[in-house]
Amino acid sequence: MANSVFDELPVLVRQQPQAALDRLIETLRQQRRYHKLFDARLLKRKAELGLPVSRPASLSDVPQSLRKQVEETYIDAAREVGQRFLEAGDIPSAWMYLQVIREPEAVRQAIDALPLPDQSDDTLEQIARIALFEGVHPTKGVQLLLRLHGTCSTITSLDQAMGNLSQADRQACAKVMVRELYRDLRDNVERDVQRRIAVLPPGVSLRELITARDWLFEGGNYHIDVSHLSSVVRFARSIEGGEELDLALQLAEYGSRLDPQLQYGGDPPFDDFYPAHQAFFRALLDQDREQALGYFRDKLAHEPDERDQPLLAYVLVDLLMRCGRLDEAVDVAARYLTNLSEEVSISFFDLCVEAGRFDVLLKVLREQDDPVAYAAALVAQQRSEQ
Repeated sequence: MANSVFDELPVLVRQQPQAALDRLIETLRQQRRYHKLFDARLLKRKAELGLPVSRPASLSDVPQSLRKQVEETYIDAAREVGQRFLEAGDIPSAWMYLQVIREPEAVRQAIDALPLPDQSDDTLEQIARIALFEGVHPTKGVQLLLRLHGTCSTITSLDQAMGNLSQADRQACAKVMVRELYRDLRDNVERDVQRRIAVLPPGVSLRELITARDWLFEGGNYHIDVSHLSSVVRFARSIEGGEELDLALQLAEYGSRLDPQLQYGGDPPFDDFYPAHQAFFRALLDQDREQALGYFRDKLAHEPDERDQPLLAYVLVDLLMRCGRLDEAVDVAARYLTNLSEEVSISFFDLCVEAGRFDVLLKVLREQDDPVAYAAALVAQQRSEQ
């Protein structure tokens, strides 16, 4: 800070303490020392209230009777400083302040406006992590990571973040990954086909490229990292519909043509990985839906291990709900899923309410000797009838 300000402050503090702090705040704004600006605004507020000033940004020394007044200044100062950092193009510093006051939207907009980079730097790495792992803009975070680190690292990061994302964000991120992998795989397969067929019509799909061309897979041949393929197909289960769902189906169709040694297994009912995913995606796409749902019904009906039955039932119920088969979803859930923890995304209570199946819900809750939930169900039933 300019020596003139250091010279001014002692005089101003003795004559007009508040004017001195106003002068300090304005100087910090002009010099774009925004971290110090935040502290200075809190210092002024504490000085006005006669509070200790040795730790201006701390709230631990603020009595309860004055806490609301200091918190109001804290929020306003954080908002100002966050916005000033955004205007300066410093997204990570802005997030430090706007995160605390739970105002992520301006940071999301700033991240959304960023062009995809040609090369990495420390700031972009921070922004990508804020976007994905802090949940500010997961889709852009995935796009940034793909550009900065490629598919392998992005899959690892998305695997780590996926459980903390909303369904909408999981779907959006999965769509990005499906489009990315599909494009790379289709291009690789097209180049392989063109070695034997010089001229191909433009815009040929992956499905068309691999149809009746078993020689593409001879000798254990493959055209994309098979671990990447299985991960992206797994991510695609979050997709509800649209073009990307058919692209995911094509990825699964490709995977099912690979040498068996290159087809990784999954958890039940996806242990037969690619055929199971083909059935899953076809059910959602309403392509031979009954046959596709039958695949999972049969899996559940023939599962001998009672410990695995809820896992299979969970997948079937989720699929039935997404296909609009609520009555069947309730029947399956009533048999297998009534004791699921609250952490899972399927609520038996909410499913029954959505389906209007209060008969099943009340029966199960009575059998479970849960009078509170039973009363809640009665209230929900009454509301639905009004």
